[in-house]
Formats: sequence, structure tokens, C-alpha cells
Amino acid sequence: MDKIFNTITIILFIAITTLPLQACNKKEQLLKHTSKDTSINTVKTRFSPPEGYVRITAEKNSFAEYLQNLQLKPEGSIALNYDGSVKQPDDVYAAVVNIDVGEKDLQQCADAVMRLRAEYLFQQNKFDEIKFNFTNGFTAQYLKWREGYRISVKGNSVSWVKKTEPNETYTEFRRYLDLVFMYAGTLSLEKELVPTDISEIEIGSVFIKGGSPGHAVIVVDLAENKTTGDKIFIIAQSYMPAQDIQILKNMENNKLSPWYSTNIGDILVTPEWKFKRTQLRRF
Repeated sequence: MDKIFNTITIILFIAITTLPLQACNKKEQLLKHTSKDTSINTVKTRFSPPEGYVRITAEKNSFAEYLQNLQLKPEGSIALNYDGSVKQPDDVYAAVVNIDVGEKDLQQCADAVMRLRAEYLFQQNKFDEIKFNFTNGFTAQYLKWREGYRISVKGNSVSWVKKTEPNETYTEFRRYLDLVFMYAGTLSLEKELVPTDISEIEIGSVFIKGGSPGHAVIVVDLAENKTTGDKIFIIAQSYMPAQDIQILKNMENNKLSPWYSTNIGDILVTPEWKFKRTQLRRF
């Protein structure tokens, strides 16, 4: 999953980022069927907790509220790869998040987690909090990019240099994220996140295994059984190659799907990866 940091490649990327950003993938989405109820279009409205469970109420304007209200593509939508091909396997997800993947093979697993976090902070105007580390430890701060700084590479030294006028547009924000996706990944993101016990799981928590390969999924909804104390959650992912962010099915428990229980033993089994319960992190 992780991209190897390469100083020569960075220089080439800087040159590329001076060109206009390619338009978002405009290929028409394939549909199995389309729901007539267009109001069921968010994580929160489409997936009700099972009987006995009550959805956690997120604090207003919080990251949790943002994730619960992620816009979904019409029911039955097919997840596509960045090049417009159909994601395989195509039976591992219950819904597709309505957010672009771009036209480059960049927004993979950890990248999707960073994308959602960054999008939330951007909407909240918390620009100083949008920052991610490259695999080599260099911190890419969006606020610097926003102010017109770009990366300068001299040998193994990487630094910010003022290159252009300040630009506050969303287009420039997406250019910044593509840079992050290129040189950050599960290895770097795992180090940035704070380990947390599964009993303290919350919306926005991340199951992550750093490495090559590695993987990451993010919790986008949470509910609790007030009688037993059992918590259940919904997770989202991207994968390889870069593809639409998906709400994953629970292939181990079709009756509970797409919810997962925190009573998982030592291993969380997702359709395309297995995580240890100790691999839970939070921002």
C-alpha cells in the first residue's frame, strides 16, 4: 500500500502540479438498480442500527457527525477504480461513498482515511490542522501549501520554499492531497495515530496495519446496546488500485451486516483484510 519516498519523483511531481488539475472522473456510474427514495443517501439515513441498539449521537460539527452524514451514491451503485473499471471483487461492499477518487492511482487505503479527515477539516476551516507526514517523516502542512509554498528537495533535504501566490481554492487543496497520497501511506499514518482500546472505539477510529502491504479502514458510524453494553460499528475503505470509498459488508455475519460487533475476539475480519483488535487507532 505504501509508496516509496523518492526525491527525484518529488521534483517531477512538483513540475506536474503546475499544470491544471485533471477533471474528476466523469465516467457514468454503473448501477445495479437505483433506489426511488432519494432521501436515503447518507450513512446515517441508509443504515439503521439493528433492534436493541441505539446510534451514538455525534457532537455537532464534529468529525463523527461528518462521517455519519457522508453522502452515498444511489443504492446499488458499483464501486469503480480510478481508471473507470469495476472494482473487484464487487460483492464486498454495501454502499459507495459519493466522493471522487481522481484519475490517478493515488487514493488507496490510508489515503482514503486521510482524504475524509482532510475534507472534514477543510469544511470546518481548520486549515492549520490539515497536515500529514510522508513516509520519510517530512510533515506536509496544507497551510503552507495554501500560502503558496512548495516542496524543495536538495539531496536528502526536503523543505518548503515560497513559489507562488496564496491560493485558497478547493482545486489547490486537491493538488495538495494528491501530493500527500503519493508520499504518505499506512506506515506513516499508523505512527501519527494514537493507539486506543477497542472498548473506547469511536466514530473516526481507524483499524490500521502499517506496511507494504498494509491496510486501513475507518469507522463511520457507531451504535450501542444500552442493556448489554455491546457496541457495533460500520467501516469504510478504499483499496488497491485506487478506487471509490466503500461501506464494507460484514461477510462473517450477514444478519448484522454492514455493522460489526466489538466482540470480535482477537481478530477483526473484513472482506479484504484481517486486523488485530490491538491495531485500532484514533486521530
